[in-house]
Amino acid sequence: MSIDLVVPENVELTTLLDELRKLSWSAAEVLMAYARGQKPPYGYPEYLSVKDGGDGPVSAADMAVNDLLISGLQANASNDCWDILSEETSKGVKTREIHHKKDWCWIIDPLDGTKDFLQRSENYAVHIALAYKKKPKIGIVLIPERDELWIGIKGNGAWCEDRNGTKKLFSFSNRKEISELILVSSKNHNQSRLQNLLKRMCFSSTKQIGSVGCKIASILRGESDVYISLSGNTSPKDWDMAAPHAIIEAAGGAFTHADGRTLSYQNPEYLQSGCLIASHGKSHQCICEKAKNSLFEDEPDYLI
Repeated sequence: MSIDLVVPENVELTTLLDELRKLSWSAAEVLMAYARGQKPPYGYPEYLSVKDGGDGPVSAADMAVNDLLISGLQANASNDCWDILSEETSKGVKTREIHHKKDWCWIIDPLDGTKDFLQRSENYAVHIALAYKKKPKIGIVLIPERDELWIGIKGNGAWCEDRNGTKKLFSFSNRKEISELILVSSKNHNQSRLQNLLKRMCFSSTKQIGSVGCKIASILRGESDVYISLSGNTSPKDWDMAAPHAIIEAAGGAFTHADGRTLSYQNPEYLQSGCLIASHGKSHQCICEKAKNSLFEDEPDYLI
């Protein structure tokens, strides 16, 4: 696959990946310092402050990593060919009114799993994705507490690196039957609609993990097999899904709506609504069919 399909023509992929590695491990240093009550590097505020925003808690760590990533991308890459969409910078009314119009767009979540981070769990992550015409091409999921940097490139595969650059490939499980599959689910969201669906799905067991990126990494390691997101009063956003989506697809897995539609990004309000299913791909169509039929029986008007 030619490089110009995953990065703009004037950008060299190897150089870009090196820049993303540096930014990611710098973000890890900031987050882990805050998590341990230590003074963060690069001049960021010493104390972790937290406030509640419209989408949940926002911490000094979110804002510090947001600044680090955006500043790094703007300073070290050819930023005239792409937009940058971040969870933290999209919360203002003025930003929401600006529709991102360029074909290439960075989609960033500086701290996915803020509640886990504040609870001192290891299951928080940094998401960085590069999308082209609303489809993710490159995905980065950094899990600082596990020393894991997951990288996925459309058509080029997916792998994990540690801070020293040592690489290992993903390792999907061989489980195929729905009754054998292990679901990875959130521990901080427990809506009744999702619980009813899961009862009908009859998976083997459930692992509870906070961040979407950490959930997908669990599938990539072979510890679990499927993740289901079901919108309720709120919906996940582009920055929750884009990087994990890119990585699991690059590994040969799947991330779709229950009716098989692919996820699309950079749409107004950045919503990822409906029933979204990620899996190792070996039983994806069967999982989707069962989920779609189960939802229809319970709520015929639910938009999947």
